[in-house]
Amino acid sequence: MAKKKLFTDIRQNPARFYRVPGDVLRDRRFDDAERISILKAWAALDAALDDVFAAEITAALVELDGRSVHHAAE
Repeated sequence: MAKKKLFTDIRQNPARFYRVPGDVLRDRRFDDAERISILKAWAALDAALDDVFAAEITAALVELDGRSVHHAAE
């Protein structure tokens, strides 16, 4: 599966591809911007359902945000 198609499929239903939001952080196929996009898509879907992973998604986004600040300082 081409990366672009995979990325599109994952964004449509991240829970189909990842067990928990933290798994997105460990997926080396994507860069941080793509991970953020996946997590935001998951957050939107989760909010529409029942907020099961809201806290985990927020924590993952904070971690990614911290990475970008750290990398910008280097």
